[in-house]
Amino acid sequence: MATVELRNVRKKFGGHEVIHGIDLLIEDHEFMAFVGPSGCGKSTLLRMIAGLEEVTEGDVLIDGVPAQDVPPSQRGLAMVFQSYALYPHMTVAENMGFSLRLAGVPKAERDEKVRVVGRVLEMEALLERKPGQLSGGQLQRVAIGRAMVRQPKAFLLDEPLSNLDASLQGQMRLELARLHRELNTTMIYVTHDQLEAMTMADRIVVLNQGKVEQLGSPLELYQHPATLFVAGFIGAPKMNFLDAVVQSANNQTLRLTLSNGVGLVVPMPLEAPSPGEKLKLGIRPEHLTLEELPGMGPAPVSPSDAVLQGEVEVLEHLGPRAYLHTRMVDETRLVAQTDGDTQVRIGHQVALRIRSESTHLFNALGKALARPSTP
Repeated sequence: MATVELRNVRKKFGGHEVIHGIDLLIEDHEFMAFVGPSGCGKSTLLRMIAGLEEVTEGDVLIDGVPAQDVPPSQRGLAMVFQSYALYPHMTVAENMGFSLRLAGVPKAERDEKVRVVGRVLEMEALLERKPGQLSGGQLQRVAIGRAMVRQPKAFLLDEPLSNLDASLQGQMRLELARLHRELNTTMIYVTHDQLEAMTMADRIVVLNQGKVEQLGSPLELYQHPATLFVAGFIGAPKMNFLDAVVQSANNQTLRLTLSNGVGLVVPMPLEAPSPGEKLKLGIRPEHLTLEELPGMGPAPVSPSDAVLQGEVEVLEHLGPRAYLHTRMVDETRLVAQTDGDTQVRIGHQVALRIRSESTHLFNALGKALARPSTP
């Protein structure tokens, strides 16, 4: 297995720089995910690790050894692409063992390696089939198996599930997580789908315009986003944002006025903003509480909380939970999470209470204002 380290890695296409000095250490046996919107540089970064893109500046080290002058085939890495790229005239076993055949591995040895990988992937019964006889999920497993037979130091996966339907994506996420545990190998996974990264990765790198916005565990990124970008990217539905102005502060609390004139008292961050400073206040859908609905008593009241009124425009039922997409009185739109058996319907007037202790604050530069309890 392998460690992969990037030291001040930069990439330019002509005069345009797309990767801006990234430093990163991927530990041995770690499952690391690169996430971000299209064009953020995540696939380019992966291809530089693989050797498929030249590094303009900086160093890529595999197990502590510089790899810039090492050809892709000799880096000990295996890449799984978005497209399966299987030979249609070959059987599953022949596709999986093709790289070993090119490397001159004796037939008996490569057949044994293919059988072992087929057993791990639960594909023993499919080894003699051709790609045209397989489902999308089975084709993806063949592509993964083709990488596995090489027994690489690390796996590089570039959006491998994007061609699958939703149910197969869920199944393959479980398969990949299981494989990572069983193989105990290093995996670097590129995806635009933050759900894939959140459910599989040990740590996640959030990229934005060729720079690292934040690196951390899935829970850390969700609970303590370092920037406005990360807060809006991680989480589905994404975090709600409201404009706020600082009115006053003391040692423990900060008094804000929201854009609709409603006041809110929140815990004081480590870096105290100045009165009159404009901030963004973030609140996740599960931290908005429905207030005084028919047949229900009022929610527990905290003197620091704020209540916003509005109308339900869209209602998403997702079994045990539901999401209320509401238009507030000042035309602000908020998404609130509630129980799946809610009696609220489209067109109902609702009041949403903001739990002040669960809010996030961001300054004008989009940087989070950390609180004393924040790691």
